Amino acid sequence: MPSLLYKSLIDYNSPLFRTQFHNVSAASPPSPPPPNRNLSCRITSQSMSCSSETPLPTLRTVTIPYYDLKDKDADLSLKIEEGFGPNGLGILSITDVPEFPSLRRNLLYLSSRLAALPEDVKKELEDPQSRYNFGWSHGKEQLESGKPDLLKGSFYANPLIDVPTNDTYLIQRYPSYCGANIWPQAALPELEVAFKALGKLIFDVGLMVAYHCDQYVSRGMKMRKDEGLEQILLRSRCHKGRLLYYFPAQLSNHEENGDSMSSWCGWHTDHGSLTGLTCAMFKRNDVEISCPDSAAGLYIRTRSGEIVKATFGENEIAYQIGETTEILSQGYLCATPHSVRAPKGKEASGVDRSTFALFMQPDWDEKLKFSEDVYIHKELIPSNDSLTFGEYSEMLLDKYYHKKT
Repeated sequence: MPSLLYKSLIDYNSPLFRTQFHNVSAASPPSPPPPNRNLSCRITSQSMSCSSETPLPTLRTVTIPYYDLKDKDADLSLKIEEGFGPNGLGILSITDVPEFPSLRRNLLYLSSRLAALPEDVKKELEDPQSRYNFGWSHGKEQLESGKPDLLKGSFYANPLIDVPTNDTYLIQRYPSYCGANIWPQAALPELEVAFKALGKLIFDVGLMVAYHCDQYVSRGMKMRKDEGLEQILLRSRCHKGRLLYYFPAQLSNHEENGDSMSSWCGWHTDHGSLTGLTCAMFKRNDVEISCPDSAAGLYIRTRSGEIVKATFGENEIAYQIGETTEILSQGYLCATPHSVRAPKGKEASGVDRSTFALFMQPDWDEKLKFSEDVYIHKELIPSNDSLTFGEYSEMLLDKYYHKKT
């Protein structure tokens, strides 16, 4: 069973997609007062060739220095709009975050050690009841081809709360959110410390990003303070970290999957509120190396339908907007479909990849207020416009993966 509480699959042939990402002028809400910046201003001179495909542009994410971000009196509306607004990529990155480089390195280096644990030890770290959204997961998700994804392993945990609730009913109803963390305390005790330290830092910086998002959105729509993204995330018990390890692949694997734009992670849009990302770490024989293929990495489909490669520095924290935030902000903050392409060629053989994502999202009992202009998953919204995030998430899972099994 795929772990899809954090993403929604994209059907690029559907009328909904064509409306949402190609006929933007008719469907998108008006932008707040700050002027829109043209996306092309951030296209670099780099380009990448994708076999027989037309070379695609590489765009640097919008960046905000940490010391500007933590200043609540700073007006960052232009930066927020450039990264997250209707003409943005749905991503921006924060530079110069104290302690981040060392915390990132500490955790990512542990991913290969986790993956190398004996199978019986990893089996004890699995949690089928949560749809493998706590603990270890390998081969439980599916590639776009429908085959089990054996290319990577994942470890899920809430870095802020080990036991979000003891309510048996809630644990049974929302197992992916309300379950307890599972740590390899005997086999790899340092994982818990490193996971929580990096997750907490990305969360704290994410709250600062959310504050400035609220300042930007409030220029275009009325909302109470407790309705803003910052407060929604601050009171939530649902945040989930995911440590990913992509196993070293042989040349044949790269030749088979490397031409796909989504060979490492299929096209999807994040389902939650705000996703914090680290830059990936590549290693060969446990020695860190640069990415062996310039065409590999994160790809984003813009609101105009263009596919671009997005890049950010290894010492930066990137943040992407999720669908829930786009809905609650009435489109002032926009989520974008994205995928991850694996490196290919001889130089990629024997190379592993590690990365970490923190999915920041509302609490399971957070009441979501949907405007009449909602155009994402509109068929799921009841006539009384009242759903909790937990109920909404269940509907999405049922929509894409049918009922619970």
